[in-house]
Amino acid sequence: MTLSKDTLNSIKPNQVVAPDEKIFNLPEKVLQFGTGVLLRGLPDFFIDKANKKGLFNGRVAVIKSTSKGGTKEFDDQNGLYTICVRGIENGQPVEENIISAAISRVLTADQDWNTILDIAASPLLKVIVSNTTEVGIQLVEESIDQSPPQSFPAKLLAVLYARYKALGAAAAADIAVIATELISDNGKKLEAIVLQLAAFNKLDEAFLTWLKAHVHFCNSLVDRIVPGKPDAATLASLETELGYKDELIIMAEPYRLWAIEGGQKVAELLGLEAADNGVIVRPDIEIFKELKVRLLNGSHTLTSGIAYLLGIDTVTKAMNNSLTRNYVNELMMQEIVGAIPYDVAPDEAIAFANTVIDRFANPSIQHLWINITFQYTMKMKIRILPVLLNYYKLNQKVPAHIAFGFAAFLLFMKSARKDGDQYFGNYKGHEYAITDDEAAYFYNIAQQNESEYVNLVLADSKLWGTDLSSLQGFNETVKENYNNILKHGVADALARLEETLQIKQ
Repeated sequence: MTLSKDTLNSIKPNQVVAPDEKIFNLPEKVLQFGTGVLLRGLPDFFIDKANKKGLFNGRVAVIKSTSKGGTKEFDDQNGLYTICVRGIENGQPVEENIISAAISRVLTADQDWNTILDIAASPLLKVIVSNTTEVGIQLVEESIDQSPPQSFPAKLLAVLYARYKALGAAAAADIAVIATELISDNGKKLEAIVLQLAAFNKLDEAFLTWLKAHVHFCNSLVDRIVPGKPDAATLASLETELGYKDELIIMAEPYRLWAIEGGQKVAELLGLEAADNGVIVRPDIEIFKELKVRLLNGSHTLTSGIAYLLGIDTVTKAMNNSLTRNYVNELMMQEIVGAIPYDVAPDEAIAFANTVIDRFANPSIQHLWINITFQYTMKMKIRILPVLLNYYKLNQKVPAHIAFGFAAFLLFMKSARKDGDQYFGNYKGHEYAITDDEAAYFYNIAQQNESEYVNLVLADSKLWGTDLSSLQGFNETVKENYNNILKHGVADALARLEETLQIKQ
């Protein structure tokens, strides 16, 4: 049995949260560019939840972002798919299966462009959501009279222009455009490109006035791990448990956040905040970016070299190891929480840090540390340096766990050999690929003067934008940790660090 509208009544109600049949009659209130798992596991999850509570009362018409593949899987299952939520929340295991009926239909721009423009003209449409990857939000100067235009911003402009022509200045014309692409100021960048394209297409001044009055472009931050369709073994186990097949089934962690930058009008158009506290509409969402980048991404980055050199391959396994779990906890609570370079209430930062511990410990998500070391140097500069510098500004002393993470980073990045443009590290006889644009830099420094490797890298203001060796005691502490790792191994060096800190306390 395959999941579809016709087979819903045959599915065991104790196994899943299923939709009521009346949801299939709800109007399309959302136009979504993208069929990806993040959209289906986060915005569409919230919409489905709100519909089941009788709050949003609208469905999602989806446009495939690319011409690759068709819509058969969605068509065969009437847009239905299962979200299998697995993980830890507030220290407790979570296991829930939800059949989402958020999606009404999936369209392709190449074949269904006129239908898409008809949806755009509907006064019932309230929201446009996009996730076309960062490559999608790019300016391509082209006519919006094509059927369809090629780039996403041009398609969006054509949709908005069709809405303008159909609805004019009517109050029902108001719409929120929410970008979820993983770039800073995603909504505002999209808006700027749309305005440039409007000028290129010589659209009249009245349309530009309408655009500013009725279209609310919103930055947004999405935060949920949605790995996608499970592997074959997990899929087979889930299908046995659920009692049906689902070609669109996805996994997701319990944690969810969709922070949207907007005012009261955006909140009204979206109408999802009452359904789940993971949806937040505020005039300023910078605090959510800072919490995520500093605590979740930052602790990921600093721990990645330590855990990988320890021989721990996944984040979950690191959280089952007392040394690395304690390192992550102390790093966040003792050093990052109080040094986030933004006005964050301590209680809010601590609460977020606790969710990070739960997320890292999720046994259902196998996140490889070696993948987290991708562009390691860039991540250290963006995620860690602002915290490090602010910590010194506030405390005038060395943050011990950040210094240890720096030592592991430097050791991980010290290439043992190169093969063409690829560089490889080697620790205790184990070779690994270094996937970092700065790999050649670290290789050359180590080859030229290995004894001064740590000093030279930390003092390189061109690399870091500042001379890290000028931070009192930082260079000496990093070098001491680096030498301890070389001499005694990561586990022993980390244990020594914790013993030293306990004595000082």
